[in-house]
Amino acid sequence: MEKLTFADFDLPVKILDVLADLELFEPTPIQEKSLKPILSGRDVMGIAQTGTGKTLAYLLPVLKTWKYSKTGNPTVLVLVPTRELVVQVTEIIEKLTENITARVIGIYGGKNINTQKLLFNDGCDILVGTPGRVMDLSIDNAISLKEVQKLIIDEFDEMLNLGFRPQLTHIFEMMKEKRQNILFSATMTEAVDGMLDEYFASPIEISLAKSGTPLEKIEQTGYKVENFNTKINLLEHLLKNDTDMSKVLIFNNNKKHADLLFTKIDELFPEQFDVIHSNKSQNYRLKAMKRFENEEIRGLITTDVMARGLDISNITHVINFETPDIPEQYIHRIGRTGRADKEGKAVTFVTKKEEPLILDIELLMDKELHFNDFPEGVKINPTKIASEKDEVVMKNPAQVKLNDGGGAFHEKKTKNTKENWGGPSKRKAPKKFGANRAQQKAISKSKRKK
Repeated sequence: MEKLTFADFDLPVKILDVLADLELFEPTPIQEKSLKPILSGRDVMGIAQTGTGKTLAYLLPVLKTWKYSKTGNPTVLVLVPTRELVVQVTEIIEKLTENITARVIGIYGGKNINTQKLLFNDGCDILVGTPGRVMDLSIDNAISLKEVQKLIIDEFDEMLNLGFRPQLTHIFEMMKEKRQNILFSATMTEAVDGMLDEYFASPIEISLAKSGTPLEKIEQTGYKVENFNTKINLLEHLLKNDTDMSKVLIFNNNKKHADLLFTKIDELFPEQFDVIHSNKSQNYRLKAMKRFENEEIRGLITTDVMARGLDISNITHVINFETPDIPEQYIHRIGRTGRADKEGKAVTFVTKKEEPLILDIELLMDKELHFNDFPEGVKINPTKIASEKDEVVMKNPAQVKLNDGGGAFHEKKTKNTKENWGGPSKRKAPKKFGANRAQQKAISKSKRKK
Protein backbone atom coordinates (compact mmCIF):
# COMPACT_ATOMS: atom_id res chain seq x y z
CA MET A 1 0.00 0.00 0.00
CA GLU A 2 1.36 3.40 -1.02
CA LYS A 3 2.15 5.76 1.84
CA LEU A 4 0.33 9.05 2.19
CA THR A 5 2.27 12.29 1.83
CA PHE A 6 1.44 15.82 2.95
CA ALA A 7 0.66 16.62 -0.69
CA ASP A 8 -2.33 14.22 -0.43
CA PHE A 9 -3.81 16.49 2.26
CA ASP A 10 -4.41 19.27 -0.26
CA LEU A 11 -2.48 21.73 1.91
CA PRO A 12 -1.63 25.20 0.54
CA VAL A 13 1.46 25.14 -1.69
CA LYS A 14 3.16 27.75 0.49
CA ILE A 15 2.93 25.40 3.51
CA LEU A 16 4.02 22.36 1.48
CA ASP A 17 7.12 24.29 0.40
CA VAL A 18 8.04 24.92 4.05
CA LEU A 19 7.48 21.24 4.94
CA ALA A 20 9.74 20.26 2.06
CA ASP A 21 12.42 22.66 3.29
CA LEU A 22 12.16 20.93 6.68
CA GLU A 23 12.42 17.56 4.90
CA LEU A 24 8.96 16.56 6.12
CA PHE A 25 7.06 14.63 3.46
CA GLU A 26 5.07 11.85 5.17
CA PRO A 27 2.62 12.40 8.05
CA THR A 28 2.92 10.52 11.32
CA PRO A 29 -0.08 8.34 12.31
CA ILE A 30 -1.54 11.03 14.63
CA GLN A 31 -1.19 13.66 11.89
CA GLU A 32 -2.91 11.38 9.39
CA LYS A 33 -5.74 10.60 11.83
CA SER A 34 -6.31 14.22 12.90
CA LEU A 35 -6.73 16.00 9.57
CA LYS A 36 -10.30 15.08 8.65
CA PRO A 37 -11.83 15.36 12.17
CA ILE A 38 -10.29 18.81 12.67
CA LEU A 39 -11.34 19.97 9.21
CA SER A 40 -14.91 18.84 10.02
CA GLY A 41 -15.18 21.76 12.46
CA ARG A 42 -16.23 19.57 15.38
CA ASP A 43 -14.50 19.53 18.77
CA VAL A 44 -11.61 17.06 18.79
CA MET A 45 -9.81 15.29 21.65
CA GLY A 46 -6.52 13.70 20.61
CA ILE A 47 -4.77 11.16 22.84
CA ALA A 48 -1.29 10.37 21.58
CA GLN A 49 2.05 9.41 23.03
CA THR A 50 4.55 12.17 23.43
CA GLY A 51 6.95 12.50 20.52
CA THR A 52 4.46 11.47 17.83
CA GLY A 53 4.05 14.83 16.10
CA LYS A 54 1.03 16.30 17.88
CA THR A 55 2.03 19.91 17.16
CA LEU A 56 1.81 19.53 13.38
CA ALA A 57 -1.26 17.32 13.84
CA TYR A 58 -3.29 20.32 15.02
CA LEU A 59 -1.45 23.11 13.20
CA LEU A 60 -1.63 21.84 9.61
CA PRO A 61 -5.44 21.47 9.36
CA VAL A 62 -5.95 24.78 11.22
CA LEU A 63 -3.58 26.63 8.89
CA LYS A 64 -5.24 25.07 5.85
CA THR A 65 -8.49 26.93 6.61
CA TRP A 66 -6.97 30.00 8.28
CA LYS A 67 -7.90 33.44 6.99
CA TYR A 68 -6.37 36.84 7.66
CA SER A 69 -8.11 38.85 10.41
CA LYS A 70 -8.95 42.43 9.40
CA THR A 71 -9.74 43.51 12.96
CA GLY A 72 -6.33 42.58 14.35
CA ASN A 73 -7.76 40.29 17.03
CA PRO A 74 -6.58 36.66 17.19
CA THR A 75 -8.76 34.05 15.49
CA VAL A 76 -6.55 31.13 16.61
CA LEU A 77 -5.51 30.68 20.25
CA VAL A 78 -2.99 28.01 21.27
CA LEU A 79 -2.61 27.39 25.01
CA VAL A 80 0.39 25.44 26.36
CA PRO A 81 1.55 24.85 29.96
CA THR A 82 5.14 26.19 29.95
CA ARG A 83 7.20 29.11 28.67
CA GLU A 84 9.51 26.75 26.77
CA LEU A 85 6.56 25.29 24.89
CA VAL A 86 5.31 28.80 24.03
CA VAL A 87 8.68 29.57 22.45
CA GLN A 88 8.82 26.23 20.63
CA VAL A 89 5.27 26.29 19.23
CA THR A 90 5.59 29.97 18.24
CA GLU A 91 8.76 29.19 16.29
CA ILE A 92 7.07 26.27 14.50
CA ILE A 93 4.06 28.43 13.51
CA GLU A 94 6.33 31.27 12.35
CA LYS A 95 8.22 28.78 10.20
CA LEU A 96 5.05 27.25 8.72
CA THR A 97 3.57 30.69 7.96
CA GLU A 98 6.73 32.37 6.66
CA ASN A 99 5.19 32.56 3.15
CA ILE A 100 1.79 33.67 4.50
CA THR A 101 0.84 37.04 5.96
CA ALA A 102 0.18 35.85 9.49
CA ARG A 103 0.90 37.82 12.67
CA VAL A 104 2.06 35.31 15.29
CA ILE A 105 2.69 36.33 18.92
CA GLY A 106 3.88 34.22 21.86
CA ILE A 107 3.32 35.37 25.46
CA TYR A 108 4.10 33.92 28.89
CA GLY A 109 4.58 34.99 32.49
CA GLY A 110 7.88 36.15 33.93
CA LYS A 111 8.25 39.00 31.44
CA ASN A 112 7.09 42.60 31.83
CA ILE A 113 3.40 42.61 30.96
CA ASN A 114 3.52 46.22 29.72
CA THR A 115 6.24 45.29 27.24
CA GLN A 116 4.09 42.39 26.00
CA LYS A 117 1.10 44.70 25.53
CA LEU A 118 3.12 46.61 22.92
CA LEU A 119 3.40 43.44 20.82
CA PHE A 120 -0.29 43.76 19.92
CA ASN A 121 -0.06 47.28 18.49
CA ASP A 122 0.03 45.91 14.93
CA GLY A 123 -2.60 43.23 15.55
CA CYS A 124 -2.41 39.48 16.05
CA ASP A 125 -3.79 36.54 14.06
CA ILE A 126 -2.43 33.51 15.92
CA LEU A 127 -1.77 33.81 19.66
CA VAL A 128 0.31 31.27 21.60
CA GLY A 129 0.52 31.57 25.37
CA THR A 130 0.34 30.18 28.86
CA PRO A 131 -3.14 30.42 30.45
CA GLY A 132 -2.15 32.88 33.19
CA ARG A 133 -0.62 35.48 30.90
CA VAL A 134 -3.37 35.16 28.27
CA MET A 135 -5.97 35.73 30.99
CA ASP A 136 -4.06 38.74 32.44
CA LEU A 137 -3.74 40.46 29.05
CA SER A 138 -7.42 39.81 28.30
CA ILE A 139 -8.51 41.30 31.63
CA ASP A 140 -6.34 44.36 30.90
CA ASN A 141 -8.06 44.67 27.48
CA ALA A 142 -4.71 44.40 25.70
CA ILE A 143 -6.24 41.60 23.62
CA SER A 144 -9.77 40.48 22.82
CA LEU A 145 -10.66 36.80 22.63
CA LYS A 146 -14.16 37.41 21.23
CA GLU A 147 -13.10 36.53 17.68
CA VAL A 148 -11.28 33.28 18.46
CA GLN A 149 -12.62 30.61 16.10
CA LYS A 150 -10.13 27.85 16.93
CA LEU A 151 -9.05 27.13 20.50
CA ILE A 152 -6.18 24.66 20.77
CA ILE A 153 -5.08 23.33 24.14
CA ASP A 154 -1.89 21.29 24.02
CA GLU A 155 -0.78 19.07 26.94
CA PHE A 156 -4.29 19.38 28.40
CA ASP A 157 -3.63 16.95 31.26
CA GLU A 158 -0.51 18.85 32.31
CA MET A 159 -2.51 22.10 32.32
CA LEU A 160 -4.84 20.62 34.91
CA ASN A 161 -1.99 19.01 36.89
CA LEU A 162 -0.37 22.43 37.21
CA GLY A 163 -3.58 23.96 38.59
CA PHE A 164 -4.56 25.99 35.51
CA ARG A 165 -8.24 25.02 35.63
CA PRO A 166 -9.43 28.42 37.05
CA GLN A 167 -7.54 30.32 34.33
CA LEU A 168 -8.86 28.00 31.62
CA THR A 169 -12.49 28.40 32.70
CA HIS A 170 -12.02 32.20 32.83
CA ILE A 171 -10.62 32.15 29.28
CA PHE A 172 -13.56 30.01 28.08
CA GLU A 173 -15.95 32.66 29.43
CA MET A 174 -14.12 35.41 27.52
CA MET A 175 -14.66 33.68 24.17
CA LYS A 176 -17.80 33.20 22.16
CA GLU A 177 -19.38 29.77 22.54
CA LYS A 178 -19.43 29.12 18.81
CA ARG A 179 -15.86 28.00 18.25
CA GLN A 180 -13.95 24.81 17.58
CA ASN A 181 -12.03 23.28 20.48
CA ILE A 182 -9.02 21.12 19.63
CA LEU A 183 -7.49 19.41 22.63
CA PHE A 184 -4.38 17.24 22.71
CA SER A 185 -3.00 15.24 25.61
CA ALA A 186 -0.52 12.45 26.19
CA THR A 187 -2.70 10.85 28.87
CA MET A 188 -6.41 10.73 29.68
CA THR A 189 -7.15 11.47 33.34
CA GLU A 190 -10.33 11.92 35.40
CA ALA A 191 -9.70 15.68 35.48
CA VAL A 192 -9.54 15.77 31.66
CA ASP A 193 -12.74 13.72 31.41
CA GLY A 194 -14.50 16.09 33.80
CA MET A 195 -13.54 19.18 31.77
CA LEU A 196 -14.62 17.51 28.52
CA ASP A 197 -18.08 16.77 29.94
CA GLU A 198 -18.49 20.28 31.36
CA TYR A 199 -17.17 22.57 28.63
CA PHE A 200 -16.93 20.80 25.27
CA ALA A 201 -19.54 19.51 22.83
CA SER A 202 -19.14 15.74 22.42
CA PRO A 203 -15.60 15.87 21.00
CA ILE A 204 -14.43 13.30 18.47
CA GLU A 205 -11.77 11.21 20.20
CA ILE A 206 -8.63 10.32 18.27
CA SER A 207 -6.56 7.78 20.13
CA LEU A 208 -3.23 6.56 18.84
CA ALA A 209 -2.47 4.35 21.83
CA LYS A 210 -3.97 3.71 25.23
CA SER A 211 -3.10 6.22 27.92
CA GLY A 212 0.23 5.40 29.52
CA THR A 213 1.60 3.25 26.70
CA PRO A 214 5.31 3.93 26.26
CA LEU A 215 6.92 4.27 22.86
CA GLU A 216 8.02 0.85 21.63
CA LYS A 217 11.34 2.15 20.34
CA ILE A 218 12.53 3.15 23.81
CA GLU A 219 14.61 0.56 25.66
CA GLN A 220 13.74 0.82 29.37
CA THR A 221 16.06 -0.40 32.11
CA GLY A 222 16.73 0.35 35.76
CA TYR A 223 19.24 0.02 38.58
CA LYS A 224 18.47 -0.54 42.26
CA VAL A 225 20.64 1.97 44.12
CA GLU A 226 21.34 2.59 47.81
CA ASN A 227 20.84 6.37 47.98
CA PHE A 228 21.30 9.76 46.28
CA ASN A 229 25.08 9.91 46.69
CA THR A 230 25.50 6.36 45.38
CA LYS A 231 23.36 7.37 42.40
CA ILE A 232 25.97 10.06 41.65
CA ASN A 233 28.70 7.38 41.66
CA LEU A 234 26.61 5.20 39.34
CA LEU A 235 25.94 8.09 36.97
CA GLU A 236 29.65 8.91 36.86
CA HIS A 237 30.41 5.27 36.04
CA LEU A 238 27.85 5.13 33.21
CA LEU A 239 28.97 8.44 31.69
CA LYS A 240 32.61 7.35 31.74
CA ASN A 241 32.04 3.87 30.37
CA ASP A 242 29.12 4.18 27.94
CA THR A 243 30.26 6.12 24.88
CA ASP A 244 26.72 5.99 23.46
CA MET A 245 25.62 8.46 26.16
CA SER A 246 26.38 11.43 23.96
CA LYS A 247 23.21 13.51 24.43
CA VAL A 248 21.72 12.88 27.87
CA LEU A 249 18.70 14.38 29.65
CA ILE A 250 18.75 13.77 33.42
CA PHE A 251 15.59 14.24 35.52
CA ASN A 252 15.36 15.11 39.21
CA ASN A 253 12.17 15.52 41.23
CA ASN A 254 12.89 19.04 42.48
CA LYS A 255 15.06 22.12 41.93
CA LYS A 256 17.21 21.62 45.04
CA HIS A 257 18.23 18.11 44.01
CA ALA A 258 18.85 19.22 40.41
CA ASP A 259 21.24 21.93 41.65
CA LEU A 260 22.95 19.50 44.03
CA LEU A 261 23.47 16.94 41.26
CA PHE A 262 24.72 19.59 38.82
CA THR A 263 27.32 20.80 41.35
CA LYS A 264 28.71 17.25 41.67
CA ILE A 265 28.56 16.40 37.94
CA ASP A 266 30.13 19.71 36.92
CA GLU A 267 33.14 18.85 39.12
CA LEU A 268 33.45 15.42 37.47
CA PHE A 269 32.72 16.56 33.91
CA PRO A 270 33.59 20.29 33.69
CA GLU A 271 31.68 22.34 31.09
CA GLN A 272 29.88 19.25 29.74
CA PHE A 273 26.53 19.70 31.51
CA ASP A 274 24.06 22.46 32.35
CA VAL A 275 21.01 22.68 34.63
CA ILE A 276 17.49 23.97 33.91
CA HIS A 277 14.57 24.50 36.28
CA SER A 278 11.93 27.13 37.04
CA ASN A 279 14.27 29.26 39.18
CA LYS A 280 16.53 29.89 36.20
CA SER A 281 15.80 32.96 34.07
CA GLN A 282 14.08 32.50 30.74
CA ASN A 283 17.13 33.66 28.78
CA TYR A 284 19.35 31.24 30.69
CA ARG A 285 16.98 28.34 30.02
CA LEU A 286 16.68 29.09 26.32
CA LYS A 287 20.46 29.42 25.93
CA ALA A 288 21.05 26.13 27.77
CA MET A 289 18.48 24.36 25.59
CA LYS A 290 20.09 25.77 22.44
CA ARG A 291 23.54 24.59 23.56
CA PHE A 292 22.08 21.14 24.26
CA GLU A 293 20.26 21.03 20.91
CA ASN A 294 23.46 22.02 19.09
CA GLU A 295 25.42 19.41 21.07
CA GLU A 296 27.76 22.03 22.53
CA ILE A 297 27.19 20.28 25.87
CA ARG A 298 26.75 16.58 26.57
CA GLY A 299 23.72 16.79 28.81
CA LEU A 300 21.10 18.72 30.73
CA ILE A 301 20.10 18.18 34.36
CA THR A 302 16.52 19.27 34.90
CA THR A 303 13.16 18.84 36.61
CA ASP A 304 9.80 17.98 35.04
CA VAL A 305 9.77 21.45 33.46
CA MET A 306 11.49 19.65 30.54
CA ALA A 307 9.22 16.59 30.54
CA ARG A 308 6.40 17.98 28.40
CA GLY A 309 6.22 18.59 24.67
CA LEU A 310 9.70 19.99 24.12
CA ASP A 311 11.20 18.68 20.91
CA ILE A 312 14.97 18.38 21.20
CA SER A 313 16.34 16.11 18.52
CA ASN A 314 18.51 13.02 18.89
CA ILE A 315 18.51 12.64 22.68
CA THR A 316 20.28 9.31 23.15
CA HIS A 317 19.37 8.69 26.80
CA VAL A 318 16.86 9.86 29.37
CA ILE A 319 18.02 9.15 32.92
CA ASN A 320 15.49 9.26 35.75
CA PHE A 321 17.98 10.08 38.50
CA GLU A 322 14.94 10.08 40.77
CA THR A 323 11.72 8.16 40.15
CA PRO A 324 8.78 10.51 39.47
CA ASP A 325 5.98 10.63 42.05
CA ILE A 326 3.28 10.61 39.36
CA PRO A 327 3.33 7.52 37.07
CA GLU A 328 2.22 9.46 33.97
CA GLN A 329 5.20 11.77 34.39
CA TYR A 330 7.49 8.82 33.71
CA ILE A 331 5.88 8.44 30.26
CA HIS A 332 6.44 12.11 29.48
CA ARG A 333 10.05 12.01 30.65
CA ILE A 334 11.12 9.00 28.62
CA GLY A 335 9.26 10.43 25.61
CA ARG A 336 12.04 13.00 25.20
CA THR A 337 14.07 10.23 23.53
CA GLY A 338 13.03 7.81 20.79
CA ARG A 339 11.30 10.59 18.86
CA ALA A 340 10.42 10.68 15.15
CA ASP A 341 10.80 6.90 14.74
CA LYS A 342 14.30 6.90 16.21
CA GLU A 343 15.41 4.55 18.96
CA GLY A 344 16.15 5.76 22.46
CA LYS A 345 17.10 4.53 25.90
CA ALA A 346 15.63 5.32 29.31
CA VAL A 347 17.45 4.42 32.54
CA THR A 348 15.88 4.77 36.00
CA PHE A 349 17.74 4.79 39.34
CA VAL A 350 15.55 3.32 42.10
CA THR A 351 16.08 3.33 45.86
CA LYS A 352 14.18 1.08 48.26
CA LYS A 353 11.87 4.00 49.07
CA GLU A 354 11.10 4.51 45.36
CA GLU A 355 10.19 0.88 44.59
CA PRO A 356 6.42 1.41 45.20
CA LEU A 357 6.51 4.23 42.62
CA ILE A 358 8.00 1.83 40.07
CA LEU A 359 5.15 -0.62 40.70
CA ASP A 360 2.63 2.13 39.88
CA ILE A 361 4.54 2.95 36.68
CA GLU A 362 4.61 -0.72 35.65
CA LEU A 363 0.86 -1.01 36.25
CA LEU A 364 0.23 2.08 34.10
CA MET A 365 2.40 0.75 31.26
CA ASP A 366 1.31 -2.88 31.70
CA LYS A 367 4.99 -3.66 31.37
CA GLU A 368 7.74 -4.61 33.82
CA LEU A 369 10.96 -2.63 34.00
CA HIS A 370 14.13 -4.69 33.44
CA PHE A 371 16.70 -4.14 36.20
CA ASN A 372 20.42 -4.45 35.45
CA ASP A 373 22.93 -5.78 37.95
CA PHE A 374 24.60 -3.05 39.96
CA PRO A 375 28.12 -2.52 38.51
CA GLU A 376 30.86 -3.99 40.70
CA GLY A 377 33.20 -1.05 40.24
CA VAL A 378 30.75 1.51 41.65
CA LYS A 379 31.39 2.55 45.24
CA ILE A 380 28.42 2.61 47.61
CA ASN A 381 28.38 5.89 49.55
CA PRO A 382 26.59 5.43 52.90
CA THR A 383 26.15 9.20 53.44
CA LYS A 384 22.52 10.28 53.09
CA ILE A 385 21.32 13.68 51.97
CA ALA A 386 18.86 15.60 54.18
CA SER A 387 15.69 14.32 52.47
CA GLU A 388 16.79 10.69 52.92
CA LYS A 389 17.43 10.86 56.65
CA ASP A 390 14.83 9.39 58.98
CA GLU A 391 12.63 11.96 60.64
CA VAL A 392 12.95 12.17 64.42
CA VAL A 393 9.46 11.93 65.87
CA MET A 394 9.16 13.45 69.36
CA LYS A 395 6.83 11.84 71.83
CA ASN A 396 4.07 13.99 73.28
CA PRO A 397 5.56 15.42 76.51
CA ALA A 398 2.19 14.97 78.25
CA GLN A 399 2.43 11.23 77.69
CA VAL A 400 6.00 10.85 79.02
CA LYS A 401 6.02 8.89 82.27
CA LEU A 402 8.09 10.59 84.94
CA ASN A 403 10.26 8.64 87.35
CA ASP A 404 9.67 9.16 91.07
CA GLY A 405 11.98 11.91 92.19
CA GLY A 406 13.78 11.92 88.84
CA GLY A 407 14.36 14.78 86.46
CA ALA A 408 13.56 18.43 86.84
CA PHE A 409 9.80 17.93 87.21
CA HIS A 410 9.37 15.54 90.13
CA GLU A 411 6.78 15.55 92.87
CA LYS A 412 7.39 17.72 95.96
CA LYS A 413 8.55 16.09 99.14
CA THR A 414 5.91 15.71 101.89
CA LYS A 415 7.31 18.59 103.95
CA ASN A 416 6.94 20.90 100.99
CA THR A 417 3.31 20.12 100.24
CA LYS A 418 1.74 22.56 102.75
CA GLU A 419 -1.01 24.70 101.35
CA ASN A 420 -0.78 28.49 101.44
CA TRP A 421 -4.06 29.90 102.72
CA GLY A 422 -3.47 33.41 102.48
CA GLY A 423 -2.94 37.04 103.26
CA PRO A 424 -0.05 38.91 104.68
CA SER A 425 -1.33 38.67 108.30
CA LYS A 426 -0.97 34.89 108.23
CA ARG A 427 2.63 34.98 107.03
CA LYS A 428 5.77 35.53 109.04
CA ALA A 429 7.09 39.06 108.90
CA PRO A 430 9.60 39.35 106.06
CA LYS A 431 13.19 40.17 106.75
CA LYS A 432 13.97 43.87 106.71
CA PHE A 433 15.96 43.88 103.51
CA GLY A 434 14.14 41.06 101.78
CA ALA A 435 10.63 42.51 101.63
CA ASN A 436 9.34 44.58 98.83
CA ARG A 437 7.44 47.83 99.37
CA ALA A 438 3.96 46.33 98.78
CA GLN A 439 4.55 43.62 101.36
CA GLN A 440 5.80 46.15 103.95
CA LYS A 441 2.68 48.32 103.55
CA ALA A 442 0.35 45.31 103.90
CA ILE A 443 2.07 44.18 107.12
CA SER A 444 1.98 47.70 108.66
CA LYS A 445 -1.72 48.04 107.87
CA SER A 446 -2.47 44.69 109.51
CA LYS A 447 -0.64 45.68 112.73
CA ARG A 448 -2.53 48.99 112.99
CA LYS A 449 -5.91 47.19 112.88
CA LYS A 450 -4.88 45.01 115.78
